[in-house]
Formats: sequence, C-alpha cells, structure tokens
Amino acid sequence: MKILTFTSLFPNSLQPNYAGFVLQRTSHMAEPRGNHVEVVAPLPYIPAFLRRTAKGRMASIPSVETIAGLRVHHPRYPLLPKISMPLHALLMYSGCHGVVRDLHREHPFDCIDAHYVFPDGVAALLIGRSLRVPVSLTARGTDIHTFSRFFTIRPQIRWALRNADAVAAVSSSLARIILQLEPSLPPPVEIGNGVDTTRFFPEDRAVARKMIGVDQDAKLIVSVAALRHVKGCDLLVRAASQLKASTPGCRLLFVGDGPELAALRRLAAELSCADVCTFVGPVNHEDLRHYYSAADVSCLPSRNEGCPNVVLESLACGTPVVATRVGAVPEILADTETGVVVDPTSESIHQGLRFAMGREWNRAVIASKAKLRSWEQVAEQAEQFLLRSIRKAPGHSHEATAYEDSKSLEVNR
Repeated sequence: MKILTFTSLFPNSLQPNYAGFVLQRTSHMAEPRGNHVEVVAPLPYIPAFLRRTAKGRMASIPSVETIAGLRVHHPRYPLLPKISMPLHALLMYSGCHGVVRDLHREHPFDCIDAHYVFPDGVAALLIGRSLRVPVSLTARGTDIHTFSRFFTIRPQIRWALRNADAVAAVSSSLARIILQLEPSLPPPVEIGNGVDTTRFFPEDRAVARKMIGVDQDAKLIVSVAALRHVKGCDLLVRAASQLKASTPGCRLLFVGDGPELAALRRLAAELSCADVCTFVGPVNHEDLRHYYSAADVSCLPSRNEGCPNVVLESLACGTPVVATRVGAVPEILADTETGVVVDPTSESIHQGLRFAMGREWNRAVIASKAKLRSWEQVAEQAEQFLLRSIRKAPGHSHEATAYEDSKSLEVNR
C-alpha cells in the first residue's frame, strides 16, 4: 500500500521529540509492514526579518529530511497567527498541493492518512479531492475539543468529518464528541496510541534517582507535559502547595517547556511552594524513563487530552499515574492497579496524589499491563483502518483491493 501521511504533528530536525506518537504509528506502518510511506509535514512560512527570533528558527528546517527512516517533506505556507485562523486550512492546502501532486505522480498514493482534523484534515481533503485519492482522518484532541468551539472553524470541521472516507479517534470520549458534532456519521474507529517498551521500561529506582540528581528519601512526583494552560500545570502547582503541608518530604519535578514557565514559577513563589517545585525543562525522549523510574508517582493534570503517551510511558516504567478524567485517561487507568483518576481541580489532584503516595504499588504488574498496547498492534489496527477507507472510496484501485485481500489471507493463516 502506498500511503501519504499528512500532518503538521511530526518531529523535525529542530524538534526531534515533537509529536512522537504520529511518528511511531507511521514508522511502524511503513517498511516493517511492506507499505511505502511518504510524509508531508507542512510548516508556516517565516519571513526573512523574523528568522532571528525564537519562532524564526523554524526557517532552518530543510524542505526535505529523513526522520527515523522516513522521507519527510516540509512545504511552507503563508500564515498570520490568529488573524488568518479561519483560513488556516485553505492556506495550508495552497502551500502543499503542488508538493503532494508531484509526489503522487512519482508514486501514486492509495490513500492519505491525515492526523488532526483542523487544519490538517481539511487541507488533506481538499488535496485528496483534487487528486482523487481517498482520505482518512484521525482526530487527536485539541482539533475537536478546542477548535470546534470557534464559529468560523466548526463548519469546516463538520465538513471534513462528513466528507472523509473514514474517521478515527484516539479515545472513546473523543469519538463521542465527534458524533455530537456530526450525528450522521458512523461511529469513528478508535485507534489509541501505543508505547515503545524498548525505550520505556523499569529501572532500579535508586540508580534512576542518582542519574537525575534526586535524594533517595524524597517523595517524588514527576509531571511530563508541555507548560501550557491546557496541560493544567497550574493546577499541579496549587496542589503542590497543599502537598507541602500534608506530605512532608514531597518534591515535584515538572519536565517540559512552554509559554507558561514564568507564570508557573511566579505562582509557586506566591503559594510558598517554590522550594518543592523544580522546573527541569525539556528532556531528551531517550532519558525520560530515568524520571519515570525515579518517581513514586507521575501526574498528568490536564484540562483536555486525546490519548496521552506520557501516561502509557509512565506505566511501562512501572510507575503509577495520577491523571485527570479527560480524553482516554479513564480507559487507560480503568484498572485500579495502575493509577488514580481525579477531577481537573487542584483539590482533587492533591487528594489523588496523597492517596497514591501512601499506597504500595506493584511496579512489575504495572509494567506488564503497559506491554499490552504496543505500537505494532496500533500499526496493524491503523493499516486495516486505511484499507477499509480505500475500499469504501468510489473507484478504489484494484491494486489496493488485492493488497487488502493478501493481508486478510496473512491474518487468517
């Protein structure tokens, strides 16, 4: 099968850890499964006078690069932040159509696998219609939770959902929201994320703590998240001010970076808990397991989520999770042996962390449960999803049908 993965959610040479979940699904669906995959990951055009700014560094990303063995194309498109938001999908389409057309001539695609419904999915559908290639959409969270609230964007999202050849969501809660937006749809296919257990696995806690420079007797909580409002880090800082009084010896490590760093530091100072809150900054993906393994518990205090990989990664390292009742979290932590689900309030997070810190957890059992959701399994599910979208599309190719039949034979052997 010849697949075009179309999404702005993809790592690049400047941001190697960005949106690794899309990379994992795509790479596991490529050569290991006999598929030819090209990636188009569009980027906004950066004018020359802005290229020395922080965001201007994106201009240094090459137009074509290789990421994890995949050829990744970065066509540029014009975008004025906030001002051109309603036109985002159309602008993305205009900047990418020529590149996709040329790639399609080189290796005709059987389908376009688009991640993120707006703007990426809308742009992919416009391209797919012009080239007569079926398009599948995978909703991942903010694209549905947040963008559907804007009256200029909501109709575009609904149009995309109606016109896609297949729709998937990373959690059952996201699938329900999609059906509320567009009740005429068949239920979206649920394809959650997986976890790479060759990268995330339990390490000796004492060794891990020594590696990251944490006292052996600390009651350690680790939160791996971008420092953005949607991730609820402010709620965790407020919970930390309560934990400082209720749980002596506790320490919180915030692993990640983002626009709210300064505000979070001010909040911690105002609440007199700056001494127990450490903002570590971004950490190489390869080193995250040391933080998970060192922790007594990890915490994800998000206000909204899709299928958060950090929860799966923590579990794979044998570390229990306290996370808010959003997105796929209740599904992932349905087993009380793996963590605690709380409300997205500081008090609820505080109570959940106190409970988790006071309980004995079987870390070997936690790690074994995480292994049940591998990226190989996700790739198999995603491949079948794409094959069904090809078969459903009008005038689908005989080559794709033959490929689907061959895969069915493999499964039935």
